[in-house]
Amino acid sequence: ASPPRTAMPPKKGPVELPPMLGRPKNNVSAGLVGLPNVGKSTTFNVLCGMQVPAENFPFCTIDPSVSRVQVPDERFEVLCEKYQPASKVPAWLTVTDIAGLVKNAHEGEGLGNAFLSHIRATDAIFHIVRVFEEKDTGVTHTEGHCDPVRDLEIIRGELRFKDIEMINKAIPDVEKEAKRDAKNKKTQEQLQTLQTALQWMQDGKDLRFAPEHFKWGYKEIDVLNELQLLTAKPAMYLVNMSQKDFLRQKNKHLVKVKEYVEKECPGEVLIPYSAEFEAAIAEMSPEERTAYIQEHKVKSMMPKIVTQGYHLLRLIHFFTAGADEVKCWTIRSPCKAPQAAGTIHTDFERGFIMAEVMHYTDWFEAGSEAAAKANGKYQQKGKEYIVQDGDIIYFKFNVTAEKKK
Repeated sequence: ASPPRTAMPPKKGPVELPPMLGRPKNNVSAGLVGLPNVGKSTTFNVLCGMQVPAENFPFCTIDPSVSRVQVPDERFEVLCEKYQPASKVPAWLTVTDIAGLVKNAHEGEGLGNAFLSHIRATDAIFHIVRVFEEKDTGVTHTEGHCDPVRDLEIIRGELRFKDIEMINKAIPDVEKEAKRDAKNKKTQEQLQTLQTALQWMQDGKDLRFAPEHFKWGYKEIDVLNELQLLTAKPAMYLVNMSQKDFLRQKNKHLVKVKEYVEKECPGEVLIPYSAEFEAAIAEMSPEERTAYIQEHKVKSMMPKIVTQGYHLLRLIHFFTAGADEVKCWTIRSPCKAPQAAGTIHTDFERGFIMAEVMHYTDWFEAGSEAAAKANGKYQQKGKEYIVQDGDIIYFKFNVTAEKKK
């Protein structure tokens, strides 16, 4: 008897990407945020020491308070070693130094509203909070004494108050529209989303934790993205210690800050570091630095801060590699192949035919492109392919393809 016929698997439809709070662009930046005198500018200056050389950005002037910091990636170094390219372009993270935020900034205290608009222009927030005492460093605290949990409450509160103000401004117009046309389902849903978000923040919670709680989808996220709210931005907590405390890896405030972040900001990253230590080793020669780090059994936390910040923004990169150039192309995950191709040139996306892909790990293990092909690890992917971090890609496209009207 002939074997029973099996049904053909259903044809795969388009892959739907999950909704994302914030602007889904590739050119994104992180802002250093905190009270005055917490070590923001020192931290920023150390990051500037990791800046990508200006020749990689022709025709581009950059503000002194903005730095493009190289993202450490061993894979990039190995590819450069292998191909010996004429041009090497690493991945980078754009970091902005935002001047100190003070209590009641949302009401215009200090340079409050200007600072808050600078934060709005960034895509993620690095909260810098100090746990060093005035007696250790001679740096006064604007709130009188060191209390990192209070400081975080002030900053998070200021951002939330500004968001509440934004939503309160947006609601009346939507309410008016909802009353005028009670059958307009879209407007009713928009109003419901704004009211739910408002109540959530009035209860003292940051907006970025709401989508998971309420199981929001595209329609709710799109409403909130219009407002570019501050507490919708992903956050990371950089706890700035004195050099003395960092070297002995002890500080009485650390446990309290850790417990606070775990309770109020679940799942977000906290990194203890010392701007004083980082600034000191940055001044040393490479030999002195290596000896000092080995002697004290500590290491710079800057590479970790940059790498964590990059992934916080849901950034990944794919590589193009050859004798002319090895380059990291930054994309926001998840990203389909045509949109990834568009980061190289809009024609690549418009006339996309396919992507020829091998993952870095497969290339590295095989030892060469030819060996990866022989192992069946060099594959042709279509427009629904989700690009993976570390893919090495060659795009095929047809430049004569007409742009869709």
